[in-house]
Amino acid sequence: MSRRRVATKRVMPPDERLGSPLVTRFINKIMLQGKKTVAQKIFYDAVEDATQKLGGKDPIEVLEKVVENVRPLLEVKSRRIGGATYQIPVEVRYDRSIAIASRWLIDFARARKGMPMWKALSAELLDAANNQGNAVKKREDTHKMAEANKAFAHYRW
Repeated sequence: MSRRRVATKRVMPPDERLGSPLVTRFINKIMLQGKKTVAQKIFYDAVEDATQKLGGKDPIEVLEKVVENVRPLLEVKSRRIGGATYQIPVEVRYDRSIAIASRWLIDFARARKGMPMWKALSAELLDAANNQGNAVKKREDTHKMAEANKAFAHYRW
């Protein structure tokens, strides 16, 4: 009899202001050192600014469009076979692709220096909504890497 527990997926509660679990996940990714109210303020200011510049649409629709434009469908994983390491393309699960997309958006927003975080995040969201910017380029690079290593797909496990 195994002593291990079966892993269960935690369900994210919907956000209190916008009512979406995607928003909760995004805010939790922004959060540093447990300062959730700071992360919420950054997120809401950024989304409000981005929606105004995109024509006043629904903030949830804007966020979903941005995440859809950035999320990867394929990625490469390293696998060691007979002394050689191969980059094997694999499909990305939906939950993982959303996590990767939000991480890329936040990381590239943090890399923009000389402006407050909410402005940087808003600029990154606007770029991603228009299929431009660093996060979209990262997705395209990831897809190119997977396409280049398509010959090793038969090593999938």
